[in-house]
Amino acid sequence: MTDTKAKWVALIILCLGDLMIVLDTTIVNVALPSIQRSLGFSEANLVWVVNAYMLTFGGFLLLGGRLGDLFGHRRLFLVGISIFTIASLACGLAPSQLLLVAARAVQGAGGAIVSAVALSLIMDLFHEPEERAKAMGFFGFVMAGGGSLGVLLGGVLTDSLSWRWVFLVNLPIGTLVSVLTLRLIEKTEGTHRPLDLLGALLITASLMVLVYGIVGGNEMGWLSVQTLGFIGIGIVLFLAFLWLESRLTSPLVPLGLFRLRNLSAASMIGMLWSAGMFAWFFLSALYMQHVLGYSAMKVGLAFLPSNVIMAAFSLGLSARIVMRFGIQAPVSVGMVLVAVGLALFSRAPVNGDLFADVIPPMIVLGLGAGLALNPLLLAAMTDVDENDSGLASGVVNTAFMMGGSVGLAVLASLAAYVSAGQSAATGKSVTLLAGYQWAFFVGALFALLASFISTARFRIPKSGAEGSKPVSLH
Repeated sequence: MTDTKAKWVALIILCLGDLMIVLDTTIVNVALPSIQRSLGFSEANLVWVVNAYMLTFGGFLLLGGRLGDLFGHRRLFLVGISIFTIASLACGLAPSQLLLVAARAVQGAGGAIVSAVALSLIMDLFHEPEERAKAMGFFGFVMAGGGSLGVLLGGVLTDSLSWRWVFLVNLPIGTLVSVLTLRLIEKTEGTHRPLDLLGALLITASLMVLVYGIVGGNEMGWLSVQTLGFIGIGIVLFLAFLWLESRLTSPLVPLGLFRLRNLSAASMIGMLWSAGMFAWFFLSALYMQHVLGYSAMKVGLAFLPSNVIMAAFSLGLSARIVMRFGIQAPVSVGMVLVAVGLALFSRAPVNGDLFADVIPPMIVLGLGAGLALNPLLLAAMTDVDENDSGLASGVVNTAFMMGGSVGLAVLASLAAYVSAGQSAATGKSVTLLAGYQWAFFVGALFALLASFISTARFRIPKSGAEGSKPVSLH
């Protein structure tokens, strides 16, 4: 096998591993009613099947990325895949609520490690600007399209087999990825710097407590003592982490990382975009199910046009656009298109038609996501030294995850608040729709702000996807 062919085979392996992680963030949603009936979850407790995964996923991203830098990206990728696969088996066989939620938490930790180091492994494999842009295109498609595919696959597995198979399907995939990684991806060496264990504990605890407060905000009340207390504790832990990092010679996160203009801008854009995209993905699914009465299968099929468009961008078109126009313009224009798509959904009627009111905004959103995602990931890594690529990847992934968590919680609260203010006489569909429309509108504003930040903050040469010269933080 030639070196070039081997690199692309390795990329497929990495994307397959990351696809397994991305799928699991949404594939479970369709199976929740079946899980509830099977294990006897209450409405209040059922949410922890999702939240336990989000909690550890958000908490371990930065630590996973830094461990990859210290001990080797391939080694940590294998560790993450192994943890995720074993936890998937535990989820699929779980006989009780407690064991399922605990296994989901372990799944989240494994998924965080995989997500944090997969991007770094791609950067290790591809160095030429055009090749790197194409490789990021494949990776971006997995990230953007995996969630939509999860809804469709979750419906198929749950309807044809049982809810347990939304977890058990990971076993052959995880095993295959582990074997192929050992055979086809070269071992990467770490930097062997001292591990900042206290810093790792502080940032992991901070992110987990913050995510816990955020995801529980709707249930406990945003101004409740519990919600404000958890968010406050998370902020205090984060400030303690910053204080510690500023005084160490080998910190877990060199604070100079946040002075890198392109990385900080990409992280801000990622947070805003993720908030808007969660509005698209989750709220449009709720609109189609609760207002239009679509089945889970039909909802998944409605996302196919956007997936096809994102695939077209990811499988070559995005790379050509980056090489022709650079990184900044596609991100800015893509965010504007995302805003337009969300604005179209904010006008969706109660008796909406699939081809008149659902497919057009799906197409526009697919165009925006396909145009912007790959350049955004490239932008985040342009001025980061190779020894810090895992950490930078963890920072960007954390920004996406935190933006999605906060955005979904805020927009879901907004939708619920607006719906509660509607007259019951108008009917359930109308009251729900009013809330969804406002949430879509605010999501569109998030995307517009992301476009503005891209235009104002990115400083990346148009001539190449590699951008500015990487900076070492040590």
